[in-house]
Amino acid sequence: MNKQQIVSALNKVREEKPLVVNITNFVVMNNTANALLAVGASPIMSHSKQEMAEMMSFAGALVINIGTLDSVWRPGMFFAVEQANENNKPVVLDPVGCGATKLRTSTARQLAELADNLIIRGNASEIIAMAGEKSQNKGVDALDASEAALSAARALVDGYACSVVVSGEIDYIVTKESTIALSNGHEMMPYVTGMGCSLSAVTGAFAAIGEKSGVAAAAVFSIAGEIAAEKSQGPGSLQMNLLDSLYQITAEDIESRLNLRECQQTS
Repeated sequence: MNKQQIVSALNKVREEKPLVVNITNFVVMNNTANALLAVGASPIMSHSKQEMAEMMSFAGALVINIGTLDSVWRPGMFFAVEQANENNKPVVLDPVGCGATKLRTSTARQLAELADNLIIRGNASEIIAMAGEKSQNKGVDALDASEAALSAARALVDGYACSVVVSGEIDYIVTKESTIALSNGHEMMPYVTGMGCSLSAVTGAFAAIGEKSGVAAAAVFSIAGEIAAEKSQGPGSLQMNLLDSLYQITAEDIESRLNLRECQQTS
């Protein structure tokens, strides 16, 4: 994907304002809803099975974030994925804390197995654990470098016929056709809770308009984070400035800042 295609995808999100259904965690609901609004999409936080069939009939995409799993939400997540499948809508899965507990790991894998049209967005440790390899994590925090997750990401691509976005100092976007390295963003971003969750939500917005690789969302979000960090004195102001940057990001910002390269595919 080149700069012009990323700009075109952003313009399409802003024009179409796709509705993105989010089953997400209590910690980040506000963050992710505002990130979607800032980029030009329309968020709805819907957790009820009673309305999910109707919701997925007219929504553009479904984002599932397992950050605060419980016995009520878990079956609702599976039902929502079934409804997304029924309506041929993309599903973005954020396997928060996968590898930290058996419940999170098994839930993430079962949701991925169920989804027909899937993008997985996680940190390196989550992606490694989801693929069944040994990861290093501390709760929901990654201790593995993003490049260490490349073989795991490719295994998930093959196993679930999906795209995988690995977030880290360098973001890697792995699809069946390519592996993209994205070197934008800022070292301050991991100090704001919900940054990855917000990227997952924004990935849903781009998937809803047909950009299902994950590249455009990661590029726009990381460049916005880079711009925001330049104006911020710490994590508190970064959180505020990120929303402004997502709202204000221009084609010129993308064209001048994008640091993207295609990696050699390995078996």
